[in-house]
Amino acid sequence: MGSSYGQFCPVAKAMELLDERWTLLIIRELVTGSRYFNELRRGVPRMSPSLLSRRLNRLERAGILERRPDGNRVRYLLTPAGHELQPVVEALGAWGIRWIPELGDEDLDPQLLLWDMHRNVDYDVIPEQRTVVQFSFTDVAAQTRDWWLVITRGEADVCDDDPGYPLTVKVIVGLRRMTEIWRGDLTWSDALRSGTVEVHGPQALRRALPQWFRLSTFAQVPRPHR
Repeated sequence: MGSSYGQFCPVAKAMELLDERWTLLIIRELVTGSRYFNELRRGVPRMSPSLLSRRLNRLERAGILERRPDGNRVRYLLTPAGHELQPVVEALGAWGIRWIPELGDEDLDPQLLLWDMHRNVDYDVIPEQRTVVQFSFTDVAAQTRDWWLVITRGEADVCDDDPGYPLTVKVIVGLRRMTEIWRGDLTWSDALRSGTVEVHGPQALRRALPQWFRLSTFAQVPRPHR
C-alpha cells in the first residue's frame, strides 16, 4: 500500500489510493470504456507498461476492478466500488475544464486526441460504407503529423500509418486547434469559417464531418473565461 496520511478522515483514506500518479486516469479510461491492457495503454500513452501493470494490480487488490479471462486476453472491469468513482471523475473533469483552461504544448498529444475521438463516433450518422478520415496536424513533427480514423458500422480504429483504404475526407488543422474544438473551446463552424480547419473531400462529406463525432464529455461545461 502507499504511504498513509495518518488521518481517519474518509477523504484522506480515499486519497491514499487515488492520489498515486496515473491512478485516476486509469479509472477514467475504465469509466469511458477501455477494457483491455492495450486499450488502457492507448488512453495513457505516456505511462510505461510496467507501471500500468502495477497500478492495475493495486486497484484489483483494493477492490476497484476485477480481471476476467476473455479468450487469450484479460478484461478489466470496474466493480461496484469502481463504478461509484464515475461521478468523481466527471466532477474533476468538469472542474478542470472550467477553472484550468490553459493548455501547454506538453499537454497536446495527437494519439490521445484521436483515441478519445474514436470512441465518440456517432454511428447513427456516419456513412454506411467504410469511412476513412485522415488528420494532418500542421504544428507537430513530421513523424507524428498524420493519423487516420477507420470507421465501419459500430467500430472505429486509430492508425498512425496509412491503412491503405480509399480516403473519405482529409482534415488539415493544428493539433492545438483540433484539441480546442474537441474540448468545446472552439466550434467547428467558427474554425471552418476562419480557415483554422481545412476539410478536403466531396462537398456533402465535408459538410457532414462535424456531425460524425460527439464532442468531449466536458465540451458543454459552462466556463467563466468564455
